[in-house]
Amino acid sequence: MFKTVLFPIDQSRESHQAAETVAQVVKVHSSRLVLLSVVEPREGDEATVMSDPEAIATMLTTAKTFFSQQNIDAEVIEREGKPAFTICDVADEIDANLIIMGCRGIGLTEEGVADSVTNRVINLSPCPVLIVP
Repeated sequence: MFKTVLFPIDQSRESHQAAETVAQVVKVHSSRLVLLSVVEPREGDEATVMSDPEAIATMLTTAKTFFSQQNIDAEVIEREGKPAFTICDVADEIDANLIIMGCRGIGLTEEGVADSVTNRVINLSPCPVLIVP
């Protein structure tokens, strides 16, 4: 049913917690797993963890190791751009059947809904989106 699963990851606790659900879905459906790291372009001198190449490399290595221990071969894609739009573009490019994301809950209030990456992905995605709280 889900031939290709896209798992956008970042340094958040929610992303780490979603990894177990991703592993279960991929195993049950014998899916191809694609890990996606989206680096937002820096504005001025503003540096974040998700713009540090070493931090990103470590995060991706850790994720690949976790899935490898689950006997899952994961492909890795790194992109630069606005997270929600980039996630949806990559989902379309790889013909993903499912996107699985962790959710911080920030956009679950009326005040935060416009800024929520999760909400934007849900609205723009070319395939179903599974949100892991």
